[in-house]
Order: sequence, then structure tokens, then C-alpha cells
Amino acid sequence: MTSFDTSPQLNVWRALLALAVVFVMLTTSGWTALRHHRTATALQTSLSSWEHGRLAGHALPDPGASPARLTRFFASLNDAQRATLAHRYPLAVGNMNGAPVTLRYQANRRALAEAVRAERARMHDSRLTAAGQHEAGRRMHRFEAMAAPGRQILAFDPEGSGRAAEVFGDLDRAQRISVVVPGVDTDLLTFQRTSRRWSAPVGMAEALYAAERTASPGTRTAVIAWADYTSPDGLGIDSATGLRAENGAVRLNALLRALPGTGPAAPAAPVSLFCHSYGSVVCGVAAHAMPRRVADIAVAGSPGMRVQKAAQLRTGARVWAMRDADDWVRDVPYLELGGLGHGEDPVSRAFGARVLAAKQARGHGGYFEPGTDSLRNFARIGVGAYPSVVCAREDDACRTGLSAATPVGRA
Repeated sequence: MTSFDTSPQLNVWRALLALAVVFVMLTTSGWTALRHHRTATALQTSLSSWEHGRLAGHALPDPGASPARLTRFFASLNDAQRATLAHRYPLAVGNMNGAPVTLRYQANRRALAEAVRAERARMHDSRLTAAGQHEAGRRMHRFEAMAAPGRQILAFDPEGSGRAAEVFGDLDRAQRISVVVPGVDTDLLTFQRTSRRWSAPVGMAEALYAAERTASPGTRTAVIAWADYTSPDGLGIDSATGLRAENGAVRLNALLRALPGTGPAAPAAPVSLFCHSYGSVVCGVAAHAMPRRVADIAVAGSPGMRVQKAAQLRTGARVWAMRDADDWVRDVPYLELGGLGHGEDPVSRAFGARVLAAKQARGHGGYFEPGTDSLRNFARIGVGAYPSVVCAREDDACRTGLSAATPVGRA
């Protein structure tokens, strides 16, 4: 599941119970965190190898350097040298903000092939239980699918439940870029689905990309399914706090700062974020540090953005919100107490967002369903067609002061 997809009554009960448990922890023993010693991950090993590696007799730059520094480094190389690095250090290059996106796709295809081999071996590992072998088989098939020709995997980390990001469209040439940020229970196995396709990150991004092309056929768009953070596992303590969102916000802003534009002679392509469920918490925490090219932050089915008012996000981006009448998340307590809860309801008048119509969406996971007014509204935002969005309220207040392709930074 990418979000709170079980029954409303059970979810509300679990949310309240989680809040109560954490409150007791805070008032009695304070926050505690368990840390277990773990061996280096495949990604860490690849990064370490990069740090000790050389190319043409020269040391490689710090993989944690600024995207601009890494972009200059890769630009100084020829095609053969870039291919060599992707071959030697696939996970490092495949997750390196600042590396050319096409090189990242190439590197991640190789990393996925290696992950397929590893999971195939685990399927026959007698030390694993039958359930463990079955899980290895599921992961192997997922990695095989992600490595298929034509797929553009921008980030991939097979460790644990895993992380990934995928691009639809030509990111290098895009005039408008959209990023889909999903919610809880997002991992490599839920990155895409056959059942409930449009509630998984890949389905969300595919639907948005198609809707944007319909909304403005002449606009070059790209959409990123961004599941490159460790989301909360179900409705528990993690989903009631901002801890996972804080880590996710760092990773999200690293991506945003590294996105290509429309070329060195053109302004950077505006970016719109579409944040679903707990993903809106991530976007709320990240908002104040986002680059200026972020034009819009649109949230759907949000449990809150860790603030009481949109102005407290401290961003020049337009802030949009929607919630379907059938979305049970409306029953979640919109509060913040001692770090618990996520603040004011983003669709409330008190919050001050531009509230969009979502009447045709059904339930918490239906906002990206093709043919819905929610998806059409998202697509119009994504292509900058602001005058054509449909507001949730009859006063059309969500369009106040807007015109098509309003410059970034205006409210």
C-alpha cells in the first residue's frame, strides 16, 4: 500500500492509539532509539569504492559534493569515461545527484541486473525460510521489471525495503517538471502495482504524465515517481511523527537541487510537487529549503504539513490542497502536540491553501485515477494552466491572482 488504505474506523483507532502510546513514551522515558550494528549496504560499498577509485590517474570527486560540482566533473569526461564509471560503480553513479540523468539510467540498469542475480541466489538459499525465499522471488521479479528496456530509473537502492525513483518523459529537455511524492507503506515491492495501479508511485506518475500531455500537448513535460525515501511502515508511531519526513525532506531537496533545466541558455524548468498522504508531510517539512524553481506544492489526502498555516511553510511556491469527501483521512485528528500529529488540515480555510475540487476521486488512494477531476487539476497545475483549475468552493478563491505560467515566487 502506498497510503492509509484500510478501513476508516480501524485506521482512526490505530492513529489515536499510536498517539497515546507515543505520548506516554514522551512523558515517562522520553524518546529512545534503537540502533543495531549492520554490515555495509551495497550502496555504501559502491560509494566507498568510488571514494577510493581513480580515473585516468586522477582521484574521483567526493560523491557528496554539490550537484553543480559533480555536473562539472561529468561534463569534463568523454563518453567512454562516463560509461566506465557507470560500469565500475553502478549504485554510486545511479544515485548520484549531479550525474547526467541518462548515465544514471544506465548505471541503475546495471545495478538492477546485479540485484536480480543476488535475489535469484537467495531464492535457493537453504538458510532462508520458505517465506524468505518467496520474498526473494518477488523482489527478483520486481527488479527484472524495473530493468526492462525503456524504463528510466533515476534512483535505486535495494537495501531493506528499498528506495527508487523513475522518470516519465525527457527530463533533460522538459519545460515543466512534476514530482510525485507518495505516502506510507511505499517500498520497492509497492513501487508499482497491477491491482490498484493508480495508487502506487509508478501508476500515479504515469497517469499524471498522460494527463499533462492531454492538458497541454505542446508543453514538454517530465514526471518523476519519487519513492526515494524510507516511508513509515503502516499507521504507527512513525506515521504520527515527522521523523521519517525529516529524512525524506533532506533527500527530496537534494533531488530538487540536482534537477536539470531546459539548457544552459534557458531558465530552469519550473517544478511542481504532488504530495499524497504522508508524502504531504515530507513536502511540508522540505518546503522552506526548496529551490526557487519549485512553483507549486499540491497535496492530496493530507494528514497535515507540520504547520498551522500555509504561510508558515516559508516558501514562494503556490500551495494547493484537495481532499475527496470519501477520504477517511478527514477523521484523523488535525493537531500537533509534543511532536505528535501534523498540524492544521490543509483544506481548511484557516490553513490558507488554494483548495481544489476532487469530487470524482474515490477514497484515499483515488486522486490519480484517470478521468477524475483531481487528476485533471493536478495536470493543469503541472503544465502551468492555472486559470483552468477547478476550485472546491463556489467562490473560485483558489484562482485568485493567478494567470497562466505565473512567475515562480508569487503567491
